Amino acid sequence: MNDVTELALKTLEKGYLMSLATTDQEGVWVADVIYIHDDDLNLYWMSRTGRRHSRAIDGGYPEVAATITVSNKPTDTDQGLQISGTAARLENPPLDLLKDWMKKKKKPVTSAIGSVLTDHVWYTLTPERIELINRDHFRDRQTVR
Repeated sequence: MNDVTELALKTLEKGYLMSLATTDQEGVWVADVIYIHDDDLNLYWMSRTGRRHSRAIDGGYPEVAATITVSNKPTDTDQGLQISGTAARLENPPLDLLKDWMKKKKKPVTSAIGSVLTDHVWYTLTPERIELINRDHFRDRQTVR
């Protein structure tokens, strides 16, 4: 694994919200979702199927873009990711996804099982392009993938 990929993984670890851009017959839409990731830089989130971004993905508009920003204050060094790729509903997700998601929310898994099993589904974003912004290490964006 190269340094840029390692920094991208560290950025994903630091982040909490992903701004997910979808498009549908009404145009472009952005929604913030709580994400988790794997070591291959794939992203996962839960959402209700009635949300506009979920309806777009389920309705045949799988091309998405996302941003993750981990710098929050004016004094923070710019750090984040810009991502584009394909999103899909994840059928039969492993329980580990829920465990990792709840760990990120700092809540016990049992507190969310009811709502997750009744009205949420998992989605995944498989990145085709990722650009890293990390002014601590680079002056310009770095292509991760």
